Amino acid sequence: MTFYEAVGGEETFRRLVHRFYQGVAGDPLLRPMYPEEDLGPAEDRLRLFLIQYWGGPNTYSRERGHPRLRMRHVPFVIGEPERAAWMRHMRAAVDELKLPEELDEKLWNYFTMAARSMVNAPS
Repeated sequence: MTFYEAVGGEETFRRLVHRFYQGVAGDPLLRPMYPEEDLGPAEDRLRLFLIQYWGGPNTYSRERGHPRLRMRHVPFVIGEPERAAWMRHMRAAVDELKLPEELDEKLWNYFTMAARSMVNAPS
């Protein structure tokens, strides 16, 4: 069984990403990083990426190619304050899933590593 299946598949990632972007929408530090008036396209991209990363359908790669996460984030100044804000909203979203501890920990460890790797500006 993949992690994707173990956590409940697409619906779980849909809930996770939607809750995350609810936080981003009202965050004065993060919201400017999303130039689109509607956060829906960003929400779709993150959801599809996470679904693929965790063992679900590869729709993200079929539609957008290789994830190239660092390259896609280079246009944005991401320092420690931005990383911390991102993590705060993602933690709230993960907590709402109420996953079993071992699944929560695996997901959270990934987000911690990924957020750290996106930092591209000194604090």
